[in-house]
Amino acid sequence: MPRTATTTASKPTSITARDVVNLLREKIRVGRLVPGQRLVEADIVKDTGASRSKVRDALRRLEAEGLVSIEEFRGASVRQLGMDEVNQIYQARMALEGMAARVFAASDKVQLKKRLQKLQKGMDALEHTGDHDQFARLNDAWHALIIEGSGNSYAATFLAQLSVPVYRLLFTRFYNAQRIDSANVGHKRITRAILEGDAELAEKAMRDHINEGLAALTEINQQLHV
Repeated sequence: MPRTATTTASKPTSITARDVVNLLREKIRVGRLVPGQRLVEADIVKDTGASRSKVRDALRRLEAEGLVSIEEFRGASVRQLGMDEVNQIYQARMALEGMAARVFAASDKVQLKKRLQKLQKGMDALEHTGDHDQFARLNDAWHALIIEGSGNSYAATFLAQLSVPVYRLLFTRFYNAQRIDSANVGHKRITRAILEGDAELAEKAMRDHINEGLAALTEINQQLHV
């Protein structure tokens, strides 16, 4: 009997665009990819085994997250902001979030304040743990709730654009238990002022808290460029 011809079908890659996104995000977080570094599609295909189309999809997703910049003719690179821009962003955040804390403190939004208290307890439970991922999630929810409590939709829109995602992601590299505890001192002051209706203290404490965050990012930037 004649031999039956066999063909070897190429196995489809099991690496998804999401896998590539997670891999690149983690490399950014631990500092293996730094702001300004080019992301060459061919290299990523070789390193991950993903198809070129999935790599391109992953880069577009990271661009939407604010972690990657894609320029015509130059390709993709890890998003880079100068510290002057970061400083301007944080100055704007001080004004807007300080205002939001003041208005929320002066309001009678009892249910929102109960939610704020619950979030604060969640962050308190993470002290001395170094669980930066969970702390970061609660921190984001806490800030968002204060903006919601202000009832100012314009402030919410503007603040959504005032993001420094690469630096925030890199922050987890240095976000040990001591940093969590230090950051939560500011959270406690602000939460207490809002719950007690002390609008003036709530605004001042929020401004101080954001300024401390800027100081931490400045330190991180210096360490990255040593």
